[in-house]
Amino acid sequence: MNSDSDTLGVCPDCGNSISHSWKLIEYQDESGTTRCFAECTSCEKVVKPE
Repeated sequence: MNSDSDTLGVCPDCGNSISHSWKLIEYQDESGTTRCFAECTSCEKVVKPE
């Protein structure tokens, strides 16, 4: 994920920055790392920001 505090990261499909306001769900994976799904406003898809 991106270290910029205003974004969750970038869309893995188009590279568009995804802001925190587009986060849909947050969860912890099996290793205990916090992950999320968000909507990409460019692709209009649900993605895992990188």
